[in-house]
Amino acid sequence: MTLLFALAISIGLLAVAATWLFFGPLAAFQMQVWQAFVAWASFFHNGGKSDGLVKTVVCMSFGALVGMASVMLIGSLGALGGLAAPVAVGLGAAVIVLAAHLPFLSTIPSSVYGFASVAGLILLGKDMTPTAAILPTILSIAVGAGFGWLSEQLAGKMTKPA
Repeated sequence: MTLLFALAISIGLLAVAATWLFFGPLAAFQMQVWQAFVAWASFFHNGGKSDGLVKTVVCMSFGALVGMASVMLIGSLGALGGLAAPVAVGLGAAVIVLAAHLPFLSTIPSSVYGFASVAGLILLGKDMTPTAAILPTILSIAVGAGFGWLSEQLAGKMTKPA
């Protein structure tokens, strides 16, 4: 079987399982399936394998922490009026880029995915504060990256000759 077909099967079936998991047992923890799918995609963006798993979890979690701090900074920048949020986001983006000189934070896009994931949950979640959003975001990232790794492993087994 071709790798593309094997990935279609493994990802398709695991997407069913992930969606059930997030809307079922994990719903009580406010974990988000959309954040997990972003992490799943980031896993493949980072080349898959163990390296892709580590880069995804580390960089997306770092980006989520920067995003949380940026949202918390908005109040302190209140004197800027309508520019408070844009400046806070700009500062967070600059931190992500500057941190990329560290090898373990060098995957800027994954850090940005993490920033966007926590910001999205804060904006979309009912009464979701930055500090309340960080744990479910990081957990969703870890589970999503795990699903990426699992889908790659299953596809690899389907492409091996019998």
